[in-house]
Amino acid sequence: MPLQRREMLFGTAAVLGSANTLAVSAAADSKEPGSGHAPNSITESQRQTPIAGRSDVLVCGGGPAGVSAAIAAARAGASVQLLECHGCLGGVWTSGMLSYVIDSDKPGFNKELIRRLDQANNQYGHVPLRPRTWLSYMYDVETMKWVLETLVSELRIGVQLHTRVVAVDLDQNNRIRGVMTESKSGRQAWMADVVIDATGDGDVGALAGCEFEIGDSAGADNCPCQPMSLMGVISAPPELLHQYTRAGSSDGKHKDRFRAEIERGGYKPSYTKPTVFHMGGSIASVMMNHEYGVRPDDAAAITEATFRARNELNQIVRGLQTLPEWKDLRLVATGEQIGVRDGRRIQGRSRVTQDDVVAGRKDPQSVCTSGFCVDIHALKKADGGYGNRGIKAKPFDIPMGALVAAGVDNLMMAGRCISGDFIAHSSYRVTGNAVAMGEYAGVAAATASKSQTAPHAVQYRDVDQTVQAIRKENT
Repeated sequence: MPLQRREMLFGTAAVLGSANTLAVSAAADSKEPGSGHAPNSITESQRQTPIAGRSDVLVCGGGPAGVSAAIAAARAGASVQLLECHGCLGGVWTSGMLSYVIDSDKPGFNKELIRRLDQANNQYGHVPLRPRTWLSYMYDVETMKWVLETLVSELRIGVQLHTRVVAVDLDQNNRIRGVMTESKSGRQAWMADVVIDATGDGDVGALAGCEFEIGDSAGADNCPCQPMSLMGVISAPPELLHQYTRAGSSDGKHKDRFRAEIERGGYKPSYTKPTVFHMGGSIASVMMNHEYGVRPDDAAAITEATFRARNELNQIVRGLQTLPEWKDLRLVATGEQIGVRDGRRIQGRSRVTQDDVVAGRKDPQSVCTSGFCVDIHALKKADGGYGNRGIKAKPFDIPMGALVAAGVDNLMMAGRCISGDFIAHSSYRVTGNAVAMGEYAGVAAATASKSQTAPHAVQYRDVDQTVQAIRKENT
């Protein structure tokens, strides 16, 4: 049966099941064995889950927001454990092979990370994507992995990769006490004073029973979500790549020309604005694919989308290779993780809205200012590439309350799963903003742990002063 709109947009504990039950309980089929009716569920035995670690702050998700949160919390004096489901830190930066940091021109860890990457001989540098507004920093994926691992090792942050959060532990007062994970080590529990959901898709908040939104409530489809995209890295002659970049275009129509080349090779791309990000020399990152109507909480659908996307990238490259100019083109790599634009947005104590974006609203408890445009990739294939729906964004602040879960105490969010509406999210979701959110979430969590208070009771002034001191010391 298709999901009703409310079921699609708002998740509760009733949808996800009891959050604080360590053993999963499911009603078994009532049919007797041998009746010819296979059960549609099983009942797991009650079990004791070993506690693998205790920390002041537990960060779930090691992407841009999560790594930043873990580093900031450690520098604020907290013991920190970081859990990541992939085989490296960085999330969409690395597993997703994004290759650029949008809205990177921000103070704090953004600048420190860029300095570290430059020192590691990553010479791509800042690339102006929109003159005098926002900047993108190009980076080498392998260098990014190494730099992030070096940073967390220097700070002695506990890290466990290949580990996925599957349940949470709540006390009788609806306070989160920790999470349960599954990995090669089996089922484990991780306990902490404060938990930060930096999973991108709001997995922890959803498991805890928080209300959330997915996609555009004004949409008419079963999944009014922005499409997913699988990034790739190609190798081709530098002078050829340059022609299809903003830097090599005098009329701004480089994406249209690149699409024409793809079609000349015999393939019509699902994304009508295929983009080349020239990283230097013969290497470029490419975004040439859109996967429409895929829910971010449907693993089977995401798997199918990933297969389609990787097939499309290979077909595009093979088609281009038939053209004389592109005979030396190679597809070097594709992302392990497909890029998800729209995940769950967990309800927080504050909410960022379209009105904030249009007004350029300032907030006295700001954790960062988003300077990125409203960037909505078409929800339907027939609608084309991307646009802003006529909404002109002014730089707007993200308040600390949008990082604090409304329904569960001691739970914070950082990155694209914070509390906001569809339009605001289309601007603040980029990774430069996620880094800044992570800094404040990490320090707020460390402060709450130290004072043994809930994050919503922490004074913004104390958090801001600590963030500024950390930034001054490290940048």
